[in-house]
Amino acid sequence: MAKTLSGVIAAVATPIDENGAPDLKRAIKLARHLLDTGCDGLNVLGTTGEATSFSLDERKAVMDAYKANGMPLEKLMVGTGAAAVSDAVALTRHAAELGFGGALVLPPFYYKGVPDDGLVAYIDVIVKATAAKSIPLYLYHYPVMSGLTWHVPLIQRLLETYKSRIVGLKDSSGDMAYARSAAAISKEFAVFPSTEGALIEARGGAFAGCISATANLNADLCARAWREGDAAAQDEAVAIRKLFEGKPLVSGVKALLSHIHADPALARMKPPLAPFSDADKAFVFAGHDAVRAKKVA
Repeated sequence: MAKTLSGVIAAVATPIDENGAPDLKRAIKLARHLLDTGCDGLNVLGTTGEATSFSLDERKAVMDAYKANGMPLEKLMVGTGAAAVSDAVALTRHAAELGFGGALVLPPFYYKGVPDDGLVAYIDVIVKATAAKSIPLYLYHYPVMSGLTWHVPLIQRLLETYKSRIVGLKDSSGDMAYARSAAAISKEFAVFPSTEGALIEARGGAFAGCISATANLNADLCARAWREGDAAAQDEAVAIRKLFEGKPLVSGVKALLSHIHADPALARMKPPLAPFSDADKAFVFAGHDAVRAKKVA
């Protein structure tokens, strides 16, 4: 089995072409940039990557492009969760066959109030269908979006049942008490909060690192916090993240990426998500540039 991922992991955005399909050339360019400027790994096709807005074929095409372009797949986890378990199986199998370092699994997000037995059955199907190539599975905890919770007793049940197949969790709930409770289950269970603000605590052993949308924008600062314990760098990274409070995060990240890389195409969104507003762009661009100017000074 592949080594468990750790460190600064960007929930990488997926560039969109003029026809609304994944822009594979720009996707690879952005991924390489992030790995070269501080990221220890990438979360491909997560929420920031607009995965659930793409078809299965489009999601597989993104995975294929990473493989074809020689990306270090062992450093990448890829989102494979889906509302239909057969789709989740197809995506997880594809990720395993290509050699990705892990599969990040959302719970099946349409039906609400699903009992634990139903969620265990969902994981059971995925585990058994991928037994031949046993890609490590990371649970994706994002109850605001999925409407379902990987609560701690359920995680414990899954770990007892599937042992080494369930290796970690991405926590996008924003509830640090929950993240600490999940991390306390086992030292071998890798928990990633979704904020850069947890990096120095993670460095001390509390977590495996962080998986963050805004690491698309501040990977260098995150790396200094994680690798060197640089509290000032963490504060600057968090200051960039805070610019998006109360604003649409995914479109905001893509808008700021377009500003940083001087490439308007990076701001394209896949429906149903809409582009960042002009007023929000002005605020976020100015705030980001001020943080960066302070760093240079």
